[in-house]
Amino acid sequence: MNQAFDLLIRGGICVTPSGVAAADVGIKEGRIAAIGALSQASAAEVFEARGLHVLPGIIDTHVHFREPGNLEKEDMETGSRAAVLGGVTAVFDMPNTNPATTTRLHVEDKLKRAAARMYCDHAFYVGASPENIGALSELERLPGVAGVKAFLGSSTGSLLLDKEEMILAALKSGRRRMAVHSEDEARLRARAKLAMPGDPRTHPVWRDVETARISTERVLRLARLTGRNLHVLHVTTAEELPLIAAARDIATVEAAVPHLTLAAPECYERLGTYAQINPPIRDGRHREALWQGVAEGLIDVVGSDHAPHTRADKSGIYPQTASGLTGVQTLATIMLDHVNAGRMSLERFADLTSAGPARVFGIAAKGRITKGYDADFTIVDLGAKRRIENRWIASRCGWTPYDGMQTMGWPVATILRGRVVMRDDAVVDAPSGQALRFLETLAPSAA
Repeated sequence: MNQAFDLLIRGGICVTPSGVAAADVGIKEGRIAAIGALSQASAAEVFEARGLHVLPGIIDTHVHFREPGNLEKEDMETGSRAAVLGGVTAVFDMPNTNPATTTRLHVEDKLKRAAARMYCDHAFYVGASPENIGALSELERLPGVAGVKAFLGSSTGSLLLDKEEMILAALKSGRRRMAVHSEDEARLRARAKLAMPGDPRTHPVWRDVETARISTERVLRLARLTGRNLHVLHVTTAEELPLIAAARDIATVEAAVPHLTLAAPECYERLGTYAQINPPIRDGRHREALWQGVAEGLIDVVGSDHAPHTRADKSGIYPQTASGLTGVQTLATIMLDHVNAGRMSLERFADLTSAGPARVFGIAAKGRITKGYDADFTIVDLGAKRRIENRWIASRCGWTPYDGMQTMGWPVATILRGRVVMRDDAVVDAPSGQALRFLETLAPSAA
């Protein structure tokens, strides 16, 4: 029978749950309708993918698009434009905006701002604060909400849960997996004097290994006590990994691209405060431990931790400088470069950036190339070699810590629900991003 599709991706090498193999993909009404040999099919539009790899759409579950409040750094339009230019089809935006995302009104405001302005699909975290702990169980179930994010150590913004009784109360308030920035605030304050003025190399001395380890040990213990599932964000230390491995029944873990790619002290000597991020980039021993975690399957998700700041914010005297790096636009090419270097397989890359996020957070109909799922694809040329440059960055801040880095493996197209939104480094469609749906919060009418 001659099948008819809205879009036919023809001749690509597809990364599917069954493996990596040449296949055509037929899309109808925004969903995957057929996978296989479709040479007899007709389509309103054909994407010729011969020589290219067709991946499930990349989901970056860790971005800071800064809206509302800090529009000089980023906004939803520029951040999502950067995302699709980098092959990312969906993002989770963090709550440390101004005002912080801590109420129903704040969530509704973000969803309203995103409508008809974001190029990629999206969800928003609710931030845990001492004032909203009692409401978290309600807030985490709102449409478009990815879950609750708790800052256990201070970082950008005002959100903070630093007392054990507060953390315990937040864990008791709700059922969805809670994401945590895991650094111990008391130790950060006690060691602040170790951040030497003008010397960003002391950033990982101040925010040391023990600051991360004792916080992660504590929050895992409290999560076990309450029966709450936990997601430890941007883990950075070798010492945390065995703790998480012993708690795999309740805990998942993210590694961020900067911690997998950069290493101290070289990054601070070369980039200065443009390598400053929380938790900090550490020495090679910790980076290799993270890669071992990738190899062993311990790492569930890789995120960019895209956290843009203006050059003025980054160019002062450390430690009076902002922590955070751009990254959503460079996530795919940097991780594909790691694939080409043999640090992981292409299938593992797809698991960490598509299937893993969908599995950890229960995203409906996303994360795999399979019939019936949303037709989200990141199409890449694994053999393409290019240099990352500041001038290419779409983020409002206009810089990347990877400026000048040559990578092998680049996204050439981003397809969102069957619509080509990026092709050959150009955004080619109007913003069409929608709020992500989650299995735990689907309305009965949408099930």
